[in-house]
Amino acid sequence: MAILTVENLRVQFKTPYGAVYALRGIDLALAKGDILGLVGETGCGKSVTGRSIIRLLDENAQITDGKIIFEDNDLLQVDDAEMRRIRGNRIAMIFQDPAAALNPLFTIGQQINDVLRAHASEAREDRRNRIVELLASVGLPDPAQMVDVYPHQLSGGQQQRAMIAQSLAAEPDVIIADEPTTALDVTIQAQILDLLRKLQRERAISVILITHDLGIVAETCQHVVVLYAGRVVEQGSVAAIFADPQHPYTRGLLAALPRPGGRGADLKVIPGSVPSGLERIVGCAFAPRCEHVMERCRQQQPALAEMGSAHLSACFLHASAQYD
Repeated sequence: MAILTVENLRVQFKTPYGAVYALRGIDLALAKGDILGLVGETGCGKSVTGRSIIRLLDENAQITDGKIIFEDNDLLQVDDAEMRRIRGNRIAMIFQDPAAALNPLFTIGQQINDVLRAHASEAREDRRNRIVELLASVGLPDPAQMVDVYPHQLSGGQQQRAMIAQSLAAEPDVIIADEPTTALDVTIQAQILDLLRKLQRERAISVILITHDLGIVAETCQHVVVLYAGRVVEQGSVAAIFADPQHPYTRGLLAALPRPGGRGADLKVIPGSVPSGLERIVGCAFAPRCEHVMERCRQQQPALAEMGSAHLSACFLHASAQYD
């Protein structure tokens, strides 16, 4: 059962150079208690998708079409006051750079207290105990002392844990984690991912994990959505897509992963780059980079077609593929 569904989401940004089309019709569904991986290169629309869900986009952004259904309510239709109640309370976000997201002028405890004061009903004296519990739950040492520490006094991994504690403060149903391990070394990355899995299991929280790392998806997620140039090109269970990737872009991402025992071997790369959102795309956006490109690919945009049980891919290489 889906707790959150995105339908035909389209977002553009107004710039001095013209409109940048960041999302060109995103469809995805997050099942209750699931971890959904949202993957793709930089510029494919991952973070814009996450921020659109909580309506936290820049002023020059415009959602031009689509629906974001959360428990039968379209979040694009609720008023600002209701959205502020949902944001942080029902749907929380862990941002990519905790050093930038945490306010350096306030202690960790003060920043978590702001969330509790806005969304919870505890008395002031009870909130401090709740903050200590939250910091302990994410594995921070000496949580009673950590309440009064400023962000700059923490390591990168500790800052990320503090951000996760802040996101858990109002006991949300959904957490959107935007590249939560990008700035961390591999040991701390593993600890943060273990923490997310533990919280998801113990609290039945549904998670959208935004990442460019398919290795993280394989270890952490149950389902995956692959984005390219603001569109979904493949989606399905992690098991199905890793065992039998159907879209050439997904195959390229998987081929670029380092292999055990491959020391000294050149990593495979996908030639070219993600198209600019300023470009008008005719046909398949991946066509200029695809080794299997056909003339049809340059003229028509393939729609998602079924590859198996809950496995979809948008590519004309499949006999069943149609165009949008």
